[in-house]
Amino acid sequence: MTTPITIFDTTLRDGTQGEGISLSADDKLKIAQKLDALGVHYIEGGNPGSNSKDIEFFQRIKSMNIQAKITAFGSTRRKFSLAEQDSSLVRIAESGVPAATLVGKSWDFHVHTALQTTLEENLAMVFDSIAYLKHKGMEALFDAEHFFDGYKNNPDYAVAVLRKAQEAGADWLVLCDTNGGTLPGEIHDIVSRIRRELTAPIGIHTHNDCELAVANSLAAIQAGARQVQGTINGYGERCGNANLCSIIPNLQIKMGYDVLPEDKLRTLTGTARYISEIANVNMPVGQAYVGNAAFAHKGGIHVSAIMKDSKTYEHIQPELVGNKQRILVSELAGQSNIISKAQSLGLDINSNNDQTKAIMDHIKELEHQGYQFEAADASLELLLRRAFGETVEVFKVESFKVLMENAKGQMNSEAIVKLNVDGQQVYTAAEGNGPVNALDNALRKALVQFYPKIEEIHLSDYKVRVFDEKDATAAKVRVLVESSNVENTWSTVGVSSNVIEASWEALVDSIRYALLNMEKSNTAPTDNIERLGVVNH
Repeated sequence: MTTPITIFDTTLRDGTQGEGISLSADDKLKIAQKLDALGVHYIEGGNPGSNSKDIEFFQRIKSMNIQAKITAFGSTRRKFSLAEQDSSLVRIAESGVPAATLVGKSWDFHVHTALQTTLEENLAMVFDSIAYLKHKGMEALFDAEHFFDGYKNNPDYAVAVLRKAQEAGADWLVLCDTNGGTLPGEIHDIVSRIRRELTAPIGIHTHNDCELAVANSLAAIQAGARQVQGTINGYGERCGNANLCSIIPNLQIKMGYDVLPEDKLRTLTGTARYISEIANVNMPVGQAYVGNAAFAHKGGIHVSAIMKDSKTYEHIQPELVGNKQRILVSELAGQSNIISKAQSLGLDINSNNDQTKAIMDHIKELEHQGYQFEAADASLELLLRRAFGETVEVFKVESFKVLMENAKGQMNSEAIVKLNVDGQQVYTAAEGNGPVNALDNALRKALVQFYPKIEEIHLSDYKVRVFDEKDATAAKVRVLVESSNVENTWSTVGVSSNVIEASWEALVDSIRYALLNMEKSNTAPTDNIERLGVVNH
């Protein structure tokens, strides 16, 4: 029988302390539902009463059918006061949630410097606060802040703090590497000692300042900790918190612990990407397990091998965590890349096909001109389908025009596009906060009457790369556009010495790819789509 590990998610509290992350109450509720669907055991929602968003969150979460334990957060009582008169503790007790995490000092340096009180008073603060929550019938988790630094400086006092929390009835003693400066070997040794000295179950809470938060969490589990605290995608203050998207599969797939049901584990990638969208933070493409490039292959030798057996260059099956294998195509790639990519699209291709060599030569020439398909899968798919005679031009661009005006110090942009959609000429104008935005708005406005689902697509990233800098303002630029809807994210590329033209090329490819992949029943009438050539199988 495998050992169960409890997952405590603090994305909604510790994660929001990360730079550039700000969640509304609605955002927090959406994320809580997604975390619950993933199967985490605790969801820390924030501090009831600390701000209007958290107040609203705790009020509204009561009416939702959440299986995870919604957990409030707060600090131990103020020095030389009574727990039952501490407004923060009272708000936690009145919040209606079943569990609460209280953070307290376990490093004597912090007690003297930050709290400016005595070691004895700090022990009383810990005991009184935990005892108050237990008296109110709540599950109490004690986060021993700066525990590892405190233990290395004064082990007797750090353990005394834990012992006081245990005596007060703490359900979990969570050891925190708050500054993120402890090494895995130290974590393992210290957790092992604590397990021998105390009886309450141990949790681990690490930060990533040395890029070791995941490794430290795993080391703590190996030493006997049974709860891991962390955030989705590693969001958090400074360098972030322990990344649950790496910890969960490492514990379950690599180390054999019982963490999540297999069907829940398969939703990990979708959960990570959904939360990144809500948080409006782009995920690193190379993020382990859930990143877009986590199972991407570019080198021709690699691709040739994985076509025989994916275990040659993949440490797990991507599907176990809800990800998928990707084959990247570039001027460095061999025919194996083209063959694998085309086959994944259902195209009839083999290594002896002259057409394959011609496509490879064409891709190399395009990349010589500045195109980059390894970061633009959608443009590559459109290119391959055209090469194999599949019609993907569901509309034709007849012309476009961009007008810019500086009126009383304010820049205004307007775009005019002329399209042919199934024999119908569409002439549309739209404004935007810049020329590219205006073009995007005009293109969507022209097509939405034929394909209403276009309204669900939004531009999630826009990058411009200048190459041949020596040509100054006449240099070519490469524009990469990332687009998203509720189900998928895709990237397209455009190249030109005119940044507007390059942007337009990427935008048009983005819409064409979206239409190609929309289900017939959810877009336009079936006969219209088939007539336009969206489906040609």
